[in-house]
Amino acid sequence: MIPTLLVISFIVFVIIQLPPGDYLETYIAELESQGESVNPDKIAFLRKEYGLDQPFMVQYFTWISGFVSGNFGYSFEFELPVRDVVGDRIWLTVLVSFVTVLFTWAIAFPIGIYSATHQYSWGDYGLSLLGFIGLATPNFLLALIMLYLANIWFGTSIGGLMDPRYLDQPWSWGKFKSVLEHMWIPVVVIGTSGTAGMIRRIRANLLDELEKQYVLTGKAKGLPPGKLLRKYPLRMSMNFFIADIGSLLPSIISGAEVVAIVLSLPTTGPMLLTSLQSQDMYLAGTFLMFLAILTVVGMLVSDLLLAWLDPRIRLQGELVQ
Repeated sequence: MIPTLLVISFIVFVIIQLPPGDYLETYIAELESQGESVNPDKIAFLRKEYGLDQPFMVQYFTWISGFVSGNFGYSFEFELPVRDVVGDRIWLTVLVSFVTVLFTWAIAFPIGIYSATHQYSWGDYGLSLLGFIGLATPNFLLALIMLYLANIWFGTSIGGLMDPRYLDQPWSWGKFKSVLEHMWIPVVVIGTSGTAGMIRRIRANLLDELEKQYVLTGKAKGLPPGKLLRKYPLRMSMNFFIADIGSLLPSIISGAEVVAIVLSLPTTGPMLLTSLQSQDMYLAGTFLMFLAILTVVGMLVSDLLLAWLDPRIRLQGELVQ
């Protein structure tokens, strides 16, 4: 994992540095477009202060060595250390993503199992129709519809993750309750498409397992249908499900950026887009490394769970040794 993250950090830093210029040049161009004068001495001082006058490799090693110790660099746009800028946003992003994953699993599992065990029934057709509608509806469009309906029916705004009075306030029980009250809308919006796709995959994989010989043998031996389903085909059809853990959280976070903008969510998505546009390289690099760490850790967790879930994987590993 460590060499992988080091390679990713280097690639991230290269990509961030690829656009011509830097944050200060963008800042100068913005001031000049507004007709304001720029003090060259001040710009030279800032360039030296932030290390932008150093060679590329010096800037990279300074950033990555500080990253390991918890010093993520300095945000030029917010004029604060990156750690102070991203603090609450990262935790809120993780919280929303985790609850979205739970929502997706809680909805997809029973529907996918029902559709597979009641193939070609009216329930299967109806749930499949809902799944296709969920796949075809863009998340940002669903967010706009829910914003409109909440305003028309209840006369309230559902944007944000907490009441405005809790913004920039320390965490308290009231703030936590406010987050829970506001969270269900973004969770439903973000999880809709993922739930629809997962239902289709669970149905397809379970149908494939139900047609195999060991299921027919279990039926012939008189095993109860529920026990037979839980112990064998359902367990085997979950392999793809566990293998997706590594990419699930990063895909939810990166796929929710437009939704976060529409719903005014204080998560990492909108700030990542802003930092990339303004070339605030240390802030953007921290967010991208955060996604990379989630991916690598998620792949480790999925590998361990697969080995625990499927004895065939453990046996193959012993044969390789």
